Amino acid sequence: MRNPAGQVRDDTLAFLREQMVERQLRASGIRDERVLRAMAEVPRHVFVPDSLAHVAYDDRALPIGHGQTISQPLIVAMMLEALELKGDERVLDVGTGSGYQAALLDRLAWQVYSIEIIPELVHSARAALALVGATNVKVIVSDGSVGFPRAAPYQGIVVAAAAPEVPEPLLEQLDEGGRLVIPVGPLRGQSLIRVRKSGKTSRRETLTLCSFVPLVGERGWR
Repeated sequence: MRNPAGQVRDDTLAFLREQMVERQLRASGIRDERVLRAMAEVPRHVFVPDSLAHVAYDDRALPIGHGQTISQPLIVAMMLEALELKGDERVLDVGTGSGYQAALLDRLAWQVYSIEIIPELVHSARAALALVGATNVKVIVSDGSVGFPRAAPYQGIVVAAAAPEVPEPLLEQLDEGGRLVIPVGPLRGQSLIRVRKSGKTSRRETLTLCSFVPLVGERGWR
């Protein structure tokens, strides 16, 4: 990996990743040891442009091209922890982007379907996922706002883009007792919410304030 100062050493990147987990995630209240272990093992720098490798473990979103970003590590950890995964779930990941969240889900769930509407990002995400050995992820070019009904129901759905409201198709594809984690609100500033499905009803709770790129699609922003 290259940056303006030259090559970033592998041991330096490993140290920065360890510091990210301990000083950013654990210190901020992330307690799910499976999530912490996954984020300690998956190299985030693989999922950012080479020129940004030296800041890959900073707690901030980074640009990945096409007007998209890779979310800050803490918000990723919060979303994954909110899914409450045990390892035997089928999960829908909406907004593949760089593929980083899908790579983490590969270690946390049984099967992962990741949806991305931008074909160029699908190509680069597949390459990065292969590089880190994420074998349980299927990346699909499609409109994530309508989900992926072919593989439903899902025990967990996580959306890495902001919707004006919770897309009804995602609720329909959520399994009984499943969790949907999604940022909802206006284009500038949203609330990260978790929805638990129970029969024909659902219970919603606000987790934190956040700011995501818009979810583009039939049930998102057009």
